[in-house]
Amino acid sequence: MFKMKHLATLILLAISISGWAQEGKIEIIKDPRLDALVRDQADKILVGGIAQVPGFRVQMIFDSDKQKIGDLRSRFIAQNPGVDTYVVYSAPNFILKAGNFMDREDALRLRDGSLKLFPTAFVVKEMINMPRIQDQ
Repeated sequence: MFKMKHLATLILLAISISGWAQEGKIEIIKDPRLDALVRDQADKILVGGIAQVPGFRVQMIFDSDKQKIGDLRSRFIAQNPGVDTYVVYSAPNFILKAGNFMDREDALRLRDGSLKLFPTAFVVKEMINMPRIQDQ
């Protein structure tokens, strides 16, 4: 009786192990609209081919006079040549923003250094372009 139990256990064990070793083919059936949904989501993350992440920018000034914004942007770029600037139109104003900062502290440093030219500058949280990697 004892040998019969061991034999039955060994047979069941052999059958279960042979079941794990099987090879097969898996067919995935999905709605074709899923591919379009994935592409749309990727476009939201890659805006114009540039990866975007949550971060901070400094909103320097807003005004309805585009020429004034352009002049202030030129002055800012002359003082801060390595900092990206962005002019966004939000009716009826043009908004000048600067920087692509992962940390609020870095954005605050830029704001503090720009208060003389832009006394009302403040930090805003938004999607930013991936910061450039500086060559050492």
